[in-house]
Amino acid sequence: MIDVRALRENPQPARDSQVARGADPELVDRILAADSERRSLLNDFESRRAAHKELSRSIGKASAEERPAILERAKAMAGEVAEVEKAADAAAARTDELLWQMPNIVAGGVPAGGEDDFEVLEHVGTPRDLAAEGVTVRDHLDIGEGLKAIDVARGTKVSGSRFYYLTGIGARLELALLTRAADRAEAAGFTLMVTPTLVSPQTMAGTGFLGAHADEIYHLPADDLYLTGTSEVALAGYHSDEIIDVAAGPLRYAGWSTCYRREAGSYGKDTRGIIRVHQFNKLEMFSYVAPEAAADEHARFLQLEREMLDAIELPYRIIDTAAGDLGTSAARKFDCEAWLPSQERWMEVTSTSNCTTFQARRLGIRSRGEKGTSPVATVNGTLATTRWIVAFLENHQQADGSVHVPEALRPYLGGREVLRPVSV
Repeated sequence: MIDVRALRENPQPARDSQVARGADPELVDRILAADSERRSLLNDFESRRAAHKELSRSIGKASAEERPAILERAKAMAGEVAEVEKAADAAAARTDELLWQMPNIVAGGVPAGGEDDFEVLEHVGTPRDLAAEGVTVRDHLDIGEGLKAIDVARGTKVSGSRFYYLTGIGARLELALLTRAADRAEAAGFTLMVTPTLVSPQTMAGTGFLGAHADEIYHLPADDLYLTGTSEVALAGYHSDEIIDVAAGPLRYAGWSTCYRREAGSYGKDTRGIIRVHQFNKLEMFSYVAPEAAADEHARFLQLEREMLDAIELPYRIIDTAAGDLGTSAARKFDCEAWLPSQERWMEVTSTSNCTTFQARRLGIRSRGEKGTSPVATVNGTLATTRWIVAFLENHQQADGSVHVPEALRPYLGGREVLRPVSV
């Protein structure tokens, strides 16, 4: 949620943010108008209530002749106070409704525009020239089926499209990636958590996931619960309605969870294999941090993501995501995209977002300082996910159908240096 007082003092950054996102800048003015009406009605209510209390106190001092008229007037004033209070409450509700529609204000320097307007910040590593090595490029599903690692046919039979089984070395590979990520997070000071994957509407809305992209989320009407698409949601809700201490440094958590996404709007995109699926596993970093330290924490998250990608020897690029592709909660987001040889394109494998105080305001998470309590900032970032298997298999494929295992991952795969096809 946006700080309405800051919006009142200087609304132009919020208007500019809306323009950069391709959203409606007039929402800012509607919020300000509603807030002005709320404050006016609240002042009127307080003034009338004070007058009513003053009149009520005069009843005991009034003469018998004066008392009936004063009582009648007090009764009428009580009705007026109740009506103004009702109007003030309604205006407050309208203001809150509009504030909850407002996405976070984008940080300075974020590229304006939509999905294709990102800025490439850096390329890391060089994609292999597989043809020059005598390797006929195969996609991850072809490689995975040869290894008996991925079974999409039976996943579809059991659950429908965009479902799959990871079998044998495929299951081991996912566990290896996630376990190495968990080890790296723990070494960096994160508390490892296995989080709930069903959350309340209040938690889901508080993190900003019930806005423009609500159609991506699975809802269970019988229980009024939502399946999470990332453990960010449960981790953000962990300290909801609490006062926490970030004076000594951020509170850092790493959530291991299964994630669910409807993939609404992706009809026809990446239907082959396990790039876009309804269920996957992920290790997500999350931090509660003082607002003034959030940008540095965001950079720290990106560095940890880079270290993981470097360790498993994937070529990747880092992009500064454009404002219109940030999502509701993020003020800035960096994506790491690995090279996908079979499609000759870059594919997102990690992202990290600085959500400033947006989520904490909505979830009531504050810290105590010299001037009282104030909202903290939140930062999130992916350290490994099932999708990494796609980039791993394709970038490390060999001419004989085997897959090279980078040294950093070998201890997590029982010492294997190579994954070999399984003979039928």
